[in-house]
Amino acid sequence: MKNTLAVLCMLLINGFFSEVFAQKNKQAIKQEQCATMVRLEEKFKRNPNLKSQFFHQLDVFNRSVADRVARQKEHNVTGVEKPTAVYTIPIVFHIVMSNPAQVTDAQILSQLDVLNKTYSATNADISNVPDYFKPLIGQASVQFCLAQRTPSGDITNGIDRVATRKTSFSNSDDGVKHTSSGGVDIWNGDKYYNVWVCVLSNNLLGYGTFPNDGAPLEQGVVIDYHSLPGGSYANYNSGKTLTHETGHYFNLFHIWGDDNGACTGSDFVDDTPNQGDASTACFTGIKLDSCTKTGNGIMYQNFMDYSFDQCLLLFTKLQAVRMQTALLTYRSSLTTSDGCTPVVLKTLDAQLKTIDAPVQRICTSSFTPQVTIRNKGTQTLTSLTIETVIDNSAPVINNWTGSLVSLATSAVTLKPVTIASGTHQIKIFVTAPNAGTDQFTGNDTLTNIVQYADAVASVSESFEGSVFPPAGWDVVNPDQSITWEKVTGVAKTGNASVGINNFDYTNTDEQDYLRLPELNFATVDSAFLTFQVAASTYTPVSTAGNNWDTLEVLISKDCGLTYTSLYKKWGATLVTTASETTESFRPVANEWRRDSINLTPYVNDGKVLLAFRNTNGFENNIYLDDINVRTITINPNLKAAGFLVTPNPAKSNIAVQFYPNPADLKSIQLFNLFGQKLYQANISGAGASLYNVDVARYPAGTYIVRVILGDRVLVKKIIKQ
Repeated sequence: MKNTLAVLCMLLINGFFSEVFAQKNKQAIKQEQCATMVRLEEKFKRNPNLKSQFFHQLDVFNRSVADRVARQKEHNVTGVEKPTAVYTIPIVFHIVMSNPAQVTDAQILSQLDVLNKTYSATNADISNVPDYFKPLIGQASVQFCLAQRTPSGDITNGIDRVATRKTSFSNSDDGVKHTSSGGVDIWNGDKYYNVWVCVLSNNLLGYGTFPNDGAPLEQGVVIDYHSLPGGSYANYNSGKTLTHETGHYFNLFHIWGDDNGACTGSDFVDDTPNQGDASTACFTGIKLDSCTKTGNGIMYQNFMDYSFDQCLLLFTKLQAVRMQTALLTYRSSLTTSDGCTPVVLKTLDAQLKTIDAPVQRICTSSFTPQVTIRNKGTQTLTSLTIETVIDNSAPVINNWTGSLVSLATSAVTLKPVTIASGTHQIKIFVTAPNAGTDQFTGNDTLTNIVQYADAVASVSESFEGSVFPPAGWDVVNPDQSITWEKVTGVAKTGNASVGINNFDYTNTDEQDYLRLPELNFATVDSAFLTFQVAASTYTPVSTAGNNWDTLEVLISKDCGLTYTSLYKKWGATLVTTASETTESFRPVANEWRRDSINLTPYVNDGKVLLAFRNTNGFENNIYLDDINVRTITINPNLKAAGFLVTPNPAKSNIAVQFYPNPADLKSIQLFNLFGQKLYQANISGAGASLYNVDVARYPAGTYIVRVILGDRVLVKKIIKQ
């Protein structure tokens, strides 16, 4: 029985969804064509709060749909009719493949045609709907137009081709939706319906996102390119996979209710018959099952089933109402987007496209900004004024000349500027294209925050201060998502540490940097990094081939342009817990480990930059505390002589020092001037750098310190006061 009343809705939620989403492993409940529910299942397992919020919103939404249907029935004696308003929304197809040209424009246009016809109930094969279901045919209130402008206002045809080295993508990590993991980032989800076309692993046809699933940067659908019209998937190559996944995007559930044949599930739509499980073929005539044993049977012709494409024919009227409600409730900004409005170029329009340097941190007080300019006008750009302003100071004027045709770009190196230690705002803007007036100033100015601090000799940080990052530190967060942050209440010492929430970080392979102040090793002789680390996993560390969270310590000699990895741990080598945990990890006192790195090989390199880098594997949290860089500087006299005895004169103890450490030290002896041996320490094997000898018990006078090495004898005269 299908019922969308709130009370029954919540009973269903607590029933079949608890069964469907109870399994721990990351694999699909069964082999799926559509991974939408599997993706949602994994999100709920990791975030129980999201699950409760999702179902609360679902209950509120279902009540809203029921009210809308009731109002329509009050005004229409014949029931729910086709929508009076049809909204056209921009769609962008991101083709992410090793050879994106493998998908032709013609295929995308054909796919768009299928999408628009299936949502307007004008698909030619709708005539194949059986007579007993024809009164239920619904027309959705949405149509789709290929985007004509990018989020930044550039011209596009709505087909975004991106070459990738990845051979396939998985639904488990949404990798295709992120540039850092080989995909491409979403175009503003408030203005565009994003569709990613790629090769999907595990024989999946596609998956979509529900409006309230807590993933604003992943909204949209993913389809395998074989499912496009003319693709190579037999029975699934008519373009109806996108129709199905778009249904999820507008809050439609699978027609059988995802209850594994229990007959207690629901798609929350009253005019779709109850159905035991997904259809997996193409049928004719009335088909009965364990949930609908009489009458007209199940609606295997519904786009939200798994039937072959040639059998998928319709949405129902109440599915159409549900989609319209979702559009206006969750995605209303799409209806007012200018994404399908063609770009009209001005005559004179110079754009400051990017600030290429500096990027976030510099290691010298003087730097040379680098920018990319673009001619967004129709007239060839031959001259331009570019101004650099630091913290509202007087601008530094740059006069550029060249020949830049319409829509072309050019890299420009500007005059050097100087800043003091601290954090500063750099504002760069362009004016006077061709000595005229820029006809669109909205793309003339960019700002950047840059940090500079004098290099330090050592670091001691436990993150107990009120400011994060601490002075001289910074965080590099390329995807502007989850990153390193101060965590209060979790610490090896004190009450705070720094951590990264990989447990909720679905963007796998993202790299986030926690960078220390720049260090000056120019005058030191050795250096050491120590830190406390706590880490756990979500997956058992014995799992082969898993994508683990990875922690690295990096060193850079060029202020972060390039790095060398000094320390790299993941999985079993990184964890500090006895076993994995399926909850968000917060370590207790005995779940920390002290790790150390010898930095001495880099002391001759002068200034260096150290960074902790987290590469996300969507496993569990990593914490750091008590980060210390300790340096040692050798007495220059000792370095020059290789052997010293200090102090001289001495009253009590003397220090016998070596540089470097002797490899074949035999003994250290003390004689008086009469040749009497007063003290001897025998050493076997490699020696240390320092030995203390107590001379307090000897009378004032002159003494001889004699050091016996494997191939020579060293002698120093000292005075005892």
